[in-house]
Formats: sequence, structure tokens, C-alpha cells
Amino acid sequence: MNAPLNLAELRPGFSEPVRESQSVFRALLTATAQPGTRVELGKALTPPVGLNQAAAAVLLTLADQDTLVWLEPSLRGGAIESWLRFHTSCPLTDRTEEAAFAVVSHTGLAPQLLSGFNQGDAKYPDLATTAIVMVPDLEAGPNLLLEGPGIETIAEIAPQGLPDSFWSERADLVAHFQFGIDVMLCAEAALVSIPRTTRIQTKGE
Repeated sequence: MNAPLNLAELRPGFSEPVRESQSVFRALLTATAQPGTRVELGKALTPPVGLNQAAAAVLLTLADQDTLVWLEPSLRGGAIESWLRFHTSCPLTDRTEEAAFAVVSHTGLAPQLLSGFNQGDAKYPDLATTAIVMVPDLEAGPNLLLEGPGIETIAEIAPQGLPDSFWSERADLVAHFQFGIDVMLCAEAALVSIPRTTRIQTKGE
């Protein structure tokens, strides 16, 4: 999966890597501890076309040479792959079950995709895949209610562009906790975290 690097066309990463990665990491801690809470990150980034700012910021902060990353097929073999390899040194995999992080757009969410990712195991549940899912907007879709650890009563989100099959498949995975995957929804420079412990229902059900 190694495409040749074209340094002349390579987009920059963080301008101040230490400071910016620390800032993004703190934002991710907040988002993960408080599911449904919107955080802003990566506003100054200009990632390759097809990768939004929030997703790029997550990868620059968390991916490294020991982190296997899976890209949906439409994102492979070009500028995004070269950008990731140059800025993070992360190895890429075409096997979903191997991925520590998976990057997918809302249009690339094929049925049963989530089930193919690493769900963790009894000894190492933390080895499960984190799915970085890029969506057009976090507030223009159907209203969803979130419950679970880190949520005082109920949190509400409205991500746009996700198929019903995504939510039904995720619900099936939640039923098998402690196994499952964690999801980060990314729209432009905004992110909402949905850990595997979070239960979701459509508002009005």
C-alpha cells in the first residue's frame, strides 16, 4: 500500500507539532470523557482533499510508526496516503481487523464494515479499532439521543449523512460490550466522540 511520495505536492501538518498535538489531545480527552460533546480541533490545518481538518488532527496526534491505519479504498494510493506516511510514519493496512484506526467517509460506510474491525478481546479490549468517520455536518441530520457513562442525563447530536445501517450495526456491537469499537465523528474542524459504552436512540422513539 506504499505509494511514492511527491514532496512538491505534500500538504503541511501542524506548524507547531508539540503544542498543537497537546491541544488536540486535551480536546480528545474531553470529547471521549463526555460523549456527544462537540470539540473544535485542527482549524489551521490544510489536509489533502478527502480528509477533513478534525480527522487530520486526530491522526497527526494519535498515529505513529506503531499504529496500523486502515483507509477506505477511495482514500488510498494518493495524496492522503502520502501525507499520512510523511507526517506520522504510520503503516497502512488493507485488513480491517488489524487497524488501530480506520478512516472512512460517510459515503464509504458499506454494510457490515463496522463488524469487520477489531472488536478487542477479553484480555485486551483496548486494542479495538477506533473508527474516524467523516460526515458533512454534526448538526444537520436526524436528532439522536445519547446515554451512558460520561453523560449526566442525555446528550443530543444530529450528524448528517450516516446510513441507518451504520446505527443498527453499531447497536448490535454495543450489545456485546466490553467488545466493540469507538467512533469519532468528524465534520470540518469539529468532532464528537461516541465510545462503545454509549447507547443511542432516535429522538421521538
